[in-house]
Parts: sequence; C-alpha cells; structure tokens
Amino acid sequence: MLHKLKKIDVPIVVILLAFMVISTMLVYSATLNSRVITFEPKKIIVIYIVSIIAFLVTTLIDYRILTKVSFYLYGFGVFLLIAVLLFGEKIGGARGWFSLPVVKLDFQPVELFKIILILTLAMFMARRKGEPLELLQDVVPIGLITFFPVVLVAVQPDLGNAMILVVILCGMYWIGNMRLSYLLIGALAIAGGAYLFLYLFQHYHTDIQQFFQAQKWPTHWMDRINTFISPETASKDDKWQVDNAIRAIGSGSLIGEGYLNGSSVHSNRIPVVYTDAIFVVVGEEFGFVGASVLLLLYFVLIYRMILISIYCNHLAGTYIIIGIVSMMVFQIFENISMWIGIMPVTGITLPFISYGGTSLLINMIAMGLVMSVRLHDDKLLEDE
Repeated sequence: MLHKLKKIDVPIVVILLAFMVISTMLVYSATLNSRVITFEPKKIIVIYIVSIIAFLVTTLIDYRILTKVSFYLYGFGVFLLIAVLLFGEKIGGARGWFSLPVVKLDFQPVELFKIILILTLAMFMARRKGEPLELLQDVVPIGLITFFPVVLVAVQPDLGNAMILVVILCGMYWIGNMRLSYLLIGALAIAGGAYLFLYLFQHYHTDIQQFFQAQKWPTHWMDRINTFISPETASKDDKWQVDNAIRAIGSGSLIGEGYLNGSSVHSNRIPVVYTDAIFVVVGEEFGFVGASVLLLLYFVLIYRMILISIYCNHLAGTYIIIGIVSMMVFQIFENISMWIGIMPVTGITLPFISYGGTSLLINMIAMGLVMSVRLHDDKLLEDE
C-alpha cells in the first residue's frame, strides 16, 4: 500500500509544509504580546503531527469507498450539528464547538461536515455519469441535502460557515453540468433573496435587533453586516476592528514593518489576530511582497488541484476536488477581503495559516482526499 505514495503530488506536499512553517511564524508573532493566549510549541507540534497522519491515512484510503458510505457519514454529520446546538460550547457568540478536555482542543463539527457534504454531493452527482442535472431528480434533492445543514449552522449562528456550505453547493452544481436555464433561475433567485434581505435589514434593523435581544439571541452578526453595508451609520465600536486592520495592513506598505515588529499586532489593537485576522500579521509585518508570496502559494496549490481533477478518469474524483477547491477559494477570498473592507467580517479562518486545530485537521484531510484521487485514479472498484 505504501508504494502508492510514489504517485503523490510533490509540489502540493512542499506547499503544505511551507504553510506549516509560515503559520508557526505568524502565530508566534501574533501571540507574542497577547493578553488572551500564549504560544505553546508542544501543542502546535501535536496538532501538526495529528494533521500529517490524517493527511497520509486519507491519502491511502480509496476515495470511492468513502463516497459509497457518504450517506451514513451525512447522517452522522447532521447528528453532530444538532448535538452541538443542544450541548455545544459557545465561543465568540456562536454555539458551534465541542470542548474535548482530554486533548485540550475545541472541535467544530461544521468543519468536518464540509468534507462530508462534498463526498455526499459527489456520490449523488456521479450517478448521472456526466449527463446534465435534471431539475426534480437532481437539482432539487441536492439543494435539499445542503439546505438542512445550512439552516443548522446559520442558527448557531455561524453565517460564515453556512455561506461556505452554499458555495460548495454552487461549485458542485457548476461542475455537475447543470443546465444554463437552471443556473440563470438560481442566479436570479439568489440575487432576489439578497436584495430582499438587504432591504428588510436596512428598513427594519431596529425592530429585528430588538426582537433578537428580547429572545436573548446573539446580535453580533447584525453589527458586522451593518458595518459592511452601512459603514456611515455604524458605531465606532462596531468599525473599530476592521478600521484597525485596514490601517495595519496599509502601514505594511511594500515590504512591511519587519517580522515581530508589527505595531498594531503587538499593541493588541487587532482582536483574535492569531486566528481569523492572521492575514493582518502578514500585511503589517511583510507588506505587499509577503502577501503576494502567500497568495502565490495558494494559487499554485489550487492550480495543482485543478490539474488533478482535469486528468481524473472518474467523475466522483473530479467532483470531490472541485468541491474542495470551491471551499478553499471562498475561504481565502472571504478571510482576506474582510480585513481590507470589501466583505463583511465572519468567523472564517485562513486555510492552513490561522491558528486552530480543527480547521487545520480538516483542511489536511481535504488535501488527503485530493491525493487519494490522484493515487487511486487508475483502479476501478468492482461495482463502479
């Protein structure tokens, strides 16, 4: 079995190792003068070791075996999403984590569910054997499979990860040979829904906020959206984080202020800079050049994944890779964009760079699936 590793995509492995080095450097800088967290080398090493093992194990498992049991995985994933709503720990205003005291880690079920959803949709769509998706037989069932967990994640509330699930669905629709007429109808529906949401949000903002407060539901997401769509009416407190982030990234100029010398980062003017806002460290300490290098690494990673999908002989493998690409591209875009003021702030992490055990583990499993497609593409399962 280990001889299969000879077919592994070396550039992707090199990039993943580079990300580990970059992430460690950035997290160390972000936590150097932090008041809420200290840099723990042993914990980070354990996270990396577990993530690498998960990557290798997933690589060696035939991905088509996983697609065959994907509906069982889907049921398990939905169970976790319901359980975390009832018994999970609230962090950052959202009830979306399980605290694992034995390993001293917080596990976020929605991160795992992203992979489960990709496998489930890939299995469902591969049955069409490349034929255009039919509205009632394919498009509607696939949408319903995604809609239910999206609602469960949105009510945590975790709008960022709910959006990622929707983006995965859109990417799978696109690669699944969806009819143009259905795409146009879907685009119009999304545009209409977005317009209606913004209209209601702006005209009934106070009423909505009072209702949520009366029910003792979180309202921080409303402040984030209001800061994005109506910055002139948002309070200074609501805009404080984004304004400081933009100022910090801008101060990095061409080559940055220097490693460990970021003035905003080390004066604690950027909350959660070691997780969601890690790109601020890149921009302030390494400037435009450092940010460009990081984006180039992401570009090469996505490019290598797309190449594997193009040369894949089995539709399920292609669908899986495009689902993972859709997920990662959106996360990269959203995370960077929210700190330069062109997208609303969400809890989305920067893949492979932000501090967080669950996020890194799931991303490494995702890359293991990509490698599994490459390694097992030359062998058919008996009933395929």
